[in-house]
Amino acid sequence: MTTPKNTSPVKLQFLPNMIFASRWLQMPLYLGLILAQAVYVWHFFLELYHLVFAAFGSQPDVAALVSSIGYKSDTVVTSLNETIIMLVVLALIDVVMISNLLIMVIVGGYETFVSRMNLQDHPDQPEWLSHVNASVLKVKLATAIIGISSIHLLKTFINAANYTEQVLMYQTIIHVVFLLSAMAIAYTDKLMSHGDKSAKH
Repeated sequence: MTTPKNTSPVKLQFLPNMIFASRWLQMPLYLGLILAQAVYVWHFFLELYHLVFAAFGSQPDVAALVSSIGYKSDTVVTSLNETIIMLVVLALIDVVMISNLLIMVIVGGYETFVSRMNLQDHPDQPEWLSHVNASVLKVKLATAIIGISSIHLLKTFINAANYTEQVLMYQTIIHVVFLLSAMAIAYTDKLMSHGDKSAKH
């Protein structure tokens, strides 16, 4: 007995295939984020350059650092002090954390929404990439944003004399909102994963 052939017309497959192939439209977006990461790398080394030469007494580099971190003083700043160094180092850490966030979005987003990278046997495969999905990516991004917000808040408190109480209060409230949002996302993800396990059993 011969099995009947699939008589559905091929034309019906064109629209689903075109919609599925539209995921490649995200490729220019990820390439744009890679360029943004290159800009952050340039900015990092530019700030590091100013920091190193300012440590040796270069006045233009000291002025460039003071301007970039928004440090204000009643007197003209002619040399580095502990507060300026701390603010510059925190700014460098901030760049690194944002760069980490970009990597998670680029690699995790491409793996989740565009195409598999097939990095299973690669020695440098990130540990989190082996079990990444939309929910895991959301939680990791929320956690990274909290870290970045913490660095910004710490920079603000170190340089609190140059900010109003209203700015300090709003930044603290925004940080707490980020924290609560991340907790809500993680809790929702936990409930969804628990529901999936219960459905399987």
